[in-house]
Amino acid sequence: MKNVFKAADRQVNDLLSLSGRQLKRLFVTVSDKQRTPPGTMVYTGKQKAEPQRISIIDYDAVNLSETEDATTESCGAFKDTETVSWINVTGLNDTEAIGRIGEKFEIHPLVLEDILHTTQRPKLEDLGDYLFLVVRMLYTEPGNGEVHSEQISFILTNRCLISFQETAGDVFDEIRERLRKSHGRIRKMGADYLLYALMDAIVDNYFLIMEKTGERIEAIEQSLMEDPNSLLLNELYAQKRELLYIRKSVWPLREAVGGLERGESKLFKPKTHAYLRDLYDHTIQVIDTVETFRDMLSGVQDLYLSSLGHKTNQVMQVLTIISTIFIPITFVAGIYGMNFEVIPELKWRYGYAAVWGVMILMIIGMLIFFRKKKWF
Repeated sequence: MKNVFKAADRQVNDLLSLSGRQLKRLFVTVSDKQRTPPGTMVYTGKQKAEPQRISIIDYDAVNLSETEDATTESCGAFKDTETVSWINVTGLNDTEAIGRIGEKFEIHPLVLEDILHTTQRPKLEDLGDYLFLVVRMLYTEPGNGEVHSEQISFILTNRCLISFQETAGDVFDEIRERLRKSHGRIRKMGADYLLYALMDAIVDNYFLIMEKTGERIEAIEQSLMEDPNSLLLNELYAQKRELLYIRKSVWPLREAVGGLERGESKLFKPKTHAYLRDLYDHTIQVIDTVETFRDMLSGVQDLYLSSLGHKTNQVMQVLTIISTIFIPITFVAGIYGMNFEVIPELKWRYGYAAVWGVMILMIIGMLIFFRKKKWF
């Protein structure tokens, strides 16, 4: 029970350490929800002015056709086909177009609402005729390397996979090339395997993010060993916030992938479950890496505090030695600074030199004593 309270206290401290920008990325504001009735289609993500784009890849083991700028009306033709179809919707600000796609594929309004609320945690919902899956795709900004995430929503039917993403650019280019060149087994498998391949690409990208994060942590640790300063401490806390943000995006994915692997949905063929188990293992590895990096950052923070304390102790040691040396000298000077007429050494010709000699001997004696004690 004591460990449970410690873990809870750690989570609270992590949340309190978040900046306003990080909190905004983790939680939905009240204005985003707007207290609308359930099923109301309101886009809560970034309001982009770019037009919505729909691309369609339709294929089987022999043939493949690709449409770059499809319309919502043409999407309905791929609902019940013998081929496998991947419909990718980029841009969610056109809620009417999303609604028309939902009507053609008979998607529940609550599911459409979750697609447009782009701050969903990764989750899986089995609605019988189709599966609804939400994952977070991580990426880094080119300038400062800050980690961001984008919600990717999937609708899986028997022969069709629909993906929804907020902005252009993703980690699926390798999957598209494999489809075009018929590399591997992807063209011979169904839409369930295509969903696995896309999720595997997202998880593989997590490893790249973790690799870059690990390099930054090692750089911070090396810099702290050489010259600990407040700037490195700020960078350290920034990395802790990033890891917490990554953890919030990745941790629920384990439950979603595990639900796919253990589920009994008719949309996933038995031979695909082996690949889902491998995907589940990769997800666990990412989570373990995140936890390892969090422990490393805690260790680096302790190292910083220890280094800072060591430097403070060194300064205090020097000041203490200096003060100790001057205490007896001050005592001697105080005695001969008293206003008495009869002080024997005052009239002595060598009195001044003798006092200096005594004080110098005292200093030398104390330095020898300190050296023997290895105090400096």
